[in-house]
Amino acid sequence: MRVLLTSFALDAHFNGSVPLAWALRAAGHEVRVASQPALTGSITAAGLTAVPVGADPGLDAMVKGVGDSVLSHHADQSLDPDAPGQLTPAFLKGWDAMMTATFFALINDDPMVDELVAFARDWQPDLVLWEPFTFAGAVAAKVTGAAHARVLSFPDMFMPMRQAFLAQLGPDTADAGSESAHPEDSLGQWLQWTLGRHGLPFDEEAVTGQWSVDQVPRSFRPPSNVPAVPMRYVPYNGPVPAVVPDWLRVPPARPRVCVTLGLTARTSEFPNAVPVDLVLKAIEGLDIEVVATLGAEERALLTHVPDNVRLVDHVPLHALLPTCAAVVHHGGAGTWSTALVEGVPQIAMGWIWDAIERARRQQELGAGLHLPSHEVTVEGLRSRLVRLLEEPSFTEAAARLRTEAESDPPPAEVVPVLERLTAQHRAHGRRRLGGTSASCVS
Repeated sequence: MRVLLTSFALDAHFNGSVPLAWALRAAGHEVRVASQPALTGSITAAGLTAVPVGADPGLDAMVKGVGDSVLSHHADQSLDPDAPGQLTPAFLKGWDAMMTATFFALINDDPMVDELVAFARDWQPDLVLWEPFTFAGAVAAKVTGAAHARVLSFPDMFMPMRQAFLAQLGPDTADAGSESAHPEDSLGQWLQWTLGRHGLPFDEEAVTGQWSVDQVPRSFRPPSNVPAVPMRYVPYNGPVPAVVPDWLRVPPARPRVCVTLGLTARTSEFPNAVPVDLVLKAIEGLDIEVVATLGAEERALLTHVPDNVRLVDHVPLHALLPTCAAVVHHGGAGTWSTALVEGVPQIAMGWIWDAIERARRQQELGAGLHLPSHEVTVEGLRSRLVRLLEEPSFTEAAARLRTEAESDPPPAEVVPVLERLTAQHRAHGRRRLGGTSASCVS
């Protein structure tokens, strides 16, 4: 079958779909990956075929424009719909309006959507797999009649928030069969207008997909009425040299700790970033070996490098983390997921969106600690790291989560499930694969 993957142009959101794309190719399926031109190099470096569409979305300019006050809109707000007093009508309405105007409509602008639809009409995919905020993929699938699903590589906090928002608007607004969006539903109104330009009515399937491929272990999956195909997360660290250095093949003499701020943090100007100097000062003098992955620009900002710190530009996390007793990181989904499947306790300094919920949940399960970036101090980070290294319960809990992650099927075993679901869609037409089951896998 022909499979079209699509993601907006940010490596951190594309990388999670790469192992599934490899599995589809290895099974003999044709795969194309469509995104804005800025992602073309990352797609081809992953060994996949790129289809550039639209123009680059200018995410850095967006971050500078909206500033810290918007991006940290819920820094102290839980996205858990079961948290009492949190997801108020005012918060959810503001979140929907803000995200649609400053993010969703930006990364899925008209040229990107229209060129993707034009390619899909020409290529005629059987299945469209889309990054969960790249709604252009759902539009292209609906225009061509292809089956389509979201690919989740982080907890799907978006969907329960959306369901809570629609429920507050009225009992009929969350109905997938509804062909019009509520006037106060900014995302629905924008998708209704976008689909209308291509001669189609709006329904909620354009937001949910027909199902989701969910790579998050079940302990981190929020309740959802969207059918899901569980899949084990397989680390892919991006289009950077994946070379195991000589020193990594020698067992460390002391507990090894990885410090990483992620690739996205290197190339964008997100506010609330933790100064590298602060992190290194927190670990100075501890009887540990620290491997800090820092680029040339980050190194230039350092005023002092402690004796127990090894600076490296890059080392593949899936090779480094199995040798580590702990990891201190920025909260990114790729780093968090890789540490989880390798069974490494984490200190996550997440401060926006799902990074907060992942870190909070990790702490609840005893496999790590959450330290929001705006609360980081030398003493606070140091004391947490000492706890992580000295209390065996963190390592034991991290090992349990690794076992849980390994219980989900790898991408190669998920491919036949996608083949079956796509065939069902083809046989029964463009029907909703609805219901309230948490899994599509029989």
